[in-house]
Amino acid sequence: RNNACADLSGPRAPCYCDAYCEKTGDCCEDYPGVCHRAAIHCVVGPWGPWSECSSPCGVGSQDRTRQVTVPPRNGGTPCPDLKQRRGCFGENPACDVAKEVAKILPDSFKRDFKDPWRRPHMLLKEKQPSYCVYFRLKQVGAACRLHVWSSQLMRERRVCVECRPDAVGSGARCKGDGLEGARTFWTATSIAGCQGSWIQESLQETCVCPSLSLIFV
Repeated sequence: RNNACADLSGPRAPCYCDAYCEKTGDCCEDYPGVCHRAAIHCVVGPWGPWSECSSPCGVGSQDRTRQVTVPPRNGGTPCPDLKQRRGCFGENPACDVAKEVAKILPDSFKRDFKDPWRRPHMLLKEKQPSYCVYFRLKQVGAACRLHVWSSQLMRERRVCVECRPDAVGSGARCKGDGLEGARTFWTATSIAGCQGSWIQESLQETCVCPSLSLIFV
């Protein structure tokens, strides 16, 4: 593509010997015979395997790549795409957990529950330690701004939600405690229309959230 690399053709018009002259149609007469013989075209290897789906649950994407084994030289054919992407649908076995909607309240609703009938299965619950789940809020409904405690729920804010023994359901866990890295949904039990989504960042066993946090219901 160096315009200084030119000569005069038969009719005294300038002609060129760079690869771009094939597109502009002003190559010198000996260009095909001389330059094409010396050209080295790009050669690529086979495609690698597809990566895992970017989303463990629901719509995501996956990529695959290939490497250049011989780079182009002397005006050879340029390399084709080295990366491909396609859609995918994550179906992790734990996806059923990610479909659950968490019901939350502020920790001011926290009570030390004692079963007055001392039933064995409830006594077992009382002895279970709490655990904490940390989420990053992604969507927050407009209705949340109408109440004091829920107005603290803002997009991209990190919140701690405590799973207490009295809220534990089947599987010794709180419903809606999510799946790490996956977007799940929540709703404020005491406020109609206050709901949204969040992403679980971490889970800590035998833990109590700091004050002004949330609890699972």
